[in-house]
Amino acid sequence: MGLCIVAGSKAAALAVAAFTLSWTHSVEKLRWEEDWRVSDGKLQIVGARVQGSGAGMDPPEGAVFDNGWWRYTPKVGPQEVLVLAASGATGDGWLLCSSEGCLTLGEDAEATVMLRACDPALSR
Repeated sequence: MGLCIVAGSKAAALAVAAFTLSWTHSVEKLRWEEDWRVSDGKLQIVGARVQGSGAGMDPPEGAVFDNGWWRYTPKVGPQEVLVLAASGATGDGWLLCSSEGCLTLGEDAEATVMLRACDPALSR
């Protein structure tokens, strides 16, 4: 399994088992990061962290403040697809990093990006 990325008419596949998705909160201007695993044909969040708290981003119960970050494990089941929509208010999009390197996704406010598990060999 790997990760397929679809943005408009463009598509890419990465042969990765895990990735980190990060972005800057549009109001508080703080960094947010999520760690994901590709498993059993789905995407599973395994950890998250945010550099502070504020409008719409209070750390959940059980979060631990460590080295400037609130760290926690979201209680969300496996996802078939992640849909990312950039607001255009942050000046950048989403940063997806894996063992293959890093990609910036959704820099334009209109650009919707979809992430899903896939077999990279079949998506070429």
